[in-house]
Amino acid sequence: MAVTVSLVALFGLVLFFLLRSKSLGYGAAFIAAGFGFFLASTGAAGPINQLATAVIDAIQQV
Repeated sequence: MAVTVSLVALFGLVLFFLLRSKSLGYGAAFIAAGFGFFLASTGAAGPINQLATAVIDAIQQV
């Protein structure tokens, strides 16, 4: 659970800086946030969480 909260904070910061640098419009940010929200409620959420955990574990081993 702590990894998920950290990733949410990380992606939130990236989204904030993309909006601030005008690399991403508000409409696209809304769509990205909505997509993530709805993706989390599908069957794809489990494999995505497992993949993120595996990547984080691999980075820690390096």
